[in-house]
Amino acid sequence: MSLNLRIPGPMPLPPDVLEATGRPMINHRGPEFAEIINRMTRNMKTLLETSGDVYFMTSSGTGAMETAIVNVLSPGDAVLSVSIGVFGDRFGDIAETYGAEVTRLKTELGEAAEPKAVSEALSGIPDCKAVLLTHNDTSTAVQNDIAALSEVIRSESKALILVDAVSSAGGSPLAVDAWGLDMVATASQKAWMAGPGIGIIAVSKRAWAAHETSTMPKFYFDIAQYQKFLDIGQPPFTPALSTIYGLDLALQQLADEGIENVISRHAERAEQTRRGVQRIGLELFCDVSVASDTVTAIKVPDGVDAKAVVARMRDEYEVEISGGQGPLAGKIWRIGHMGWCEPEHIDDCIDVLEKVLAELK
Repeated sequence: MSLNLRIPGPMPLPPDVLEATGRPMINHRGPEFAEIINRMTRNMKTLLETSGDVYFMTSSGTGAMETAIVNVLSPGDAVLSVSIGVFGDRFGDIAETYGAEVTRLKTELGEAAEPKAVSEALSGIPDCKAVLLTHNDTSTAVQNDIAALSEVIRSESKALILVDAVSSAGGSPLAVDAWGLDMVATASQKAWMAGPGIGIIAVSKRAWAAHETSTMPKFYFDIAQYQKFLDIGQPPFTPALSTIYGLDLALQQLADEGIENVISRHAERAEQTRRGVQRIGLELFCDVSVASDTVTAIKVPDGVDAKAVVARMRDEYEVEISGGQGPLAGKIWRIGHMGWCEPEHIDDCIDVLEKVLAELK
């Protein structure tokens, strides 16, 4: 790997997964594809700890988030959108675009959502149909305690729980069934060790019941189509086969490793990154108690040109990190450590960051 790509996604691919993406095309209506999609479905259910339904669609993670919304809601439905960053805002924006009546609960940047605040917000929306949660927001590198939040929601309302787990699933604990989650969206290019192009959605029985009365417009993202075709081992629409090949191999490897070991590995890389950042005298953006295990945010020191550091790391040392988004542009850097991430990748990244900061001073 010539470029040490340490952005919050897409992530570098293991050599064997990268090689798999170059396989010849096959008939996506034939028996070989049926074997692939059935194996992927089994493995994903295991990794997400769910006995519910799981579907793969050719889209970004945002497509999976849109799928979560349009399949269970109708225009005019009351929705609580809990946001801890840019992607939480996006989840609410999607629901609003389709006509939901969205109440927004936003945290201070760098903070996670508090169960008490969610409880108070829910008490003001007696007919709340769904709560939108972000598990891990890469814009702030903050991770919500979804287990605690879902417990409050389930105990105090009948609202569906829709979760953006695009950058957490496969890298952080996520027990879909045990936590009572109804629609969980993720995507191939983050912790799943595959390239971009495949959105993934997990669907509960409660979500299917809501689907029966949902009137938001849907065609490409209608889960009923995905189920209908999965029954015969096919996709409803032409899939991104190259990405499917890589994802199939990656999911098998992760299932063989065991989800507990996968989660532990991510926690180790996160801790390594945080220690490295502090070792070179930099400050973490958020408290460790709410810090993500898939991406770390670092405060840019006063007087330092954040963009210049990113550019020099990339152009001179072939290490690429990300700057901040939206209101955090120029204020933080972000280092991704999900999916295929070896200890030496992090050591190299931290060493280069330290060197470039010294050079630019």
